[in-house]
Amino acid sequence: MSAAPQPGAAAGSRRAPARDRSDPAARGLGEAAAGWRGRAVMRGQAAGPAVAEDARRDWFPPAWTVCPVGYRLGFVGRNPLCQQHQQVAFTVELKPDIQREAMMDAPESTTGRRSLTLKRRFLWKLRQKWKLLGLFEINREHEFYDLTCMLKVGLRAAIQEAIDNPPADALSDADCKAVLKQAHEGFEMRTYSGPAFAHFRHSLGISEKEYQLSLSSGSTYLQFISNSKSKADFFLTNNKCFFLKTQSKREIRFLLSNLPKYIQHLERYPHSLLVKFLGVHSIIVAQEKKKYFIIMQSVFYPDERILERYDIKGCQVNRWTEPAPEGSQVIVVLKDLNFEGNSIHLGQQRSWLLCQMQLDTQFLKELNVLDYSLLVAFQALHADEKGQNLSFADIIFRTTKSLSNPESSLLTSKSGIMDEESDILMSEMVGEVDLYRLHELNSGVQDVSFQSSAKSDHDLAYILAQNRRLLPTCRSALHLLDGPELRYFMGIIDLFTVYSFPKRLEHLWKCIRYRGQTFSTVSPSDYARRLCQWVESHTV
Repeated sequence: MSAAPQPGAAAGSRRAPARDRSDPAARGLGEAAAGWRGRAVMRGQAAGPAVAEDARRDWFPPAWTVCPVGYRLGFVGRNPLCQQHQQVAFTVELKPDIQREAMMDAPESTTGRRSLTLKRRFLWKLRQKWKLLGLFEINREHEFYDLTCMLKVGLRAAIQEAIDNPPADALSDADCKAVLKQAHEGFEMRTYSGPAFAHFRHSLGISEKEYQLSLSSGSTYLQFISNSKSKADFFLTNNKCFFLKTQSKREIRFLLSNLPKYIQHLERYPHSLLVKFLGVHSIIVAQEKKKYFIIMQSVFYPDERILERYDIKGCQVNRWTEPAPEGSQVIVVLKDLNFEGNSIHLGQQRSWLLCQMQLDTQFLKELNVLDYSLLVAFQALHADEKGQNLSFADIIFRTTKSLSNPESSLLTSKSGIMDEESDILMSEMVGEVDLYRLHELNSGVQDVSFQSSAKSDHDLAYILAQNRRLLPTCRSALHLLDGPELRYFMGIIDLFTVYSFPKRLEHLWKCIRYRGQTFSTVSPSDYARRLCQWVESHTV
């Protein structure tokens, strides 16, 4: 192992006396390093016994930082190979399968001169309450604890403003351009297009009180760390229902400029697969850079039973991820090449999915967007969740839920829409259903939220054009599709990459670099067509 001396060392100075090896921190560090012998990786090469040997010398206790491949353990100390008093530093990367062991073996700092900041970097325990190594509780020792506390305070006040001043029935340009500034102790929170997002949340049936409680409850946020290349920070509310993600100013500007189109598309197609953006905010702290972030519904919710997760772009280059070791609880989001040989078994819902993919990708093509991803995950269905075991009452409830929309007056009719549209939805989802018996049962139901006169054929055609489907009975059902044996989570995310001039140049370079291979940087029309083809070829 070699360690390059750092600049600033005093030439010719005497070597400082070696650190007392009886020091518990130094001794613990050596023991921990010895335990990791042969499993550490430094600059792509095995570190071997040298880690243990050097760790027993004059190195100070390490500092932990998170890196994509695991944890990065940095030592800083005196160079044992020189007579000079020089500072050296090197890094050891621990593989994911020994992350938990490494954190448990890390020695406690015993020196009183350790600052709270260093203690947070070194000691914060990433407790696995959810039995998922990629989710970490942001407790008092976490580096983002102060930030998340400020977010909770700011978001509570921002959402309270929406509660006190409900949005109008119809959106206006002023609603989409509104900026709310609220000063708090130590920071300022800004809310962008607040009335427009409040209107959109209402159209999704999200209660403002529940939304406020999730984002500002006393429970800690969770940090999500995955194998994604994104430099953004990801946080989840404690119930894992809502995601908070940091974004660049350019991405925020793009979203807000296209917000009216986005909301219009989601209201035209209520069961769209596009991720649901619920709010845009920024936080300004003195002497720190302004942070922008978005709030969105989690596609993978509820996630307790999810078996595998995939990020699909419909191409080949850099679309393979090393799976987690067998038995590991590390969250690894797999990619296109990992999915090869598998299929999505949807049965009669396949035709709905292909149609909705065409509608959503066409919308993104009109925005000149590319490089978005189709998230796919799956879990096994319980016996009582399978379509063939549904009671007629369950079918009526699900049909009512699938046709309901708090914002639409077209969906409050009774017999005409219920009779015709429910037949379509149920035949797609359930298949062999005695619809005659269902109509008999339905004739005795006096109130299933359809309590006005039958609508015209025009109204029925409008609802059919919305490409609705029979939704599951669980929460966050818009991103769930049930097949015969599995429940699939599906959603389209990362909608901010515009096919700009730099992207066109990147496309030309990749055409030369990856001749004969498919890659993500292509025109929006080609990207949309290719992703739809992937879905068509991988679903049955």
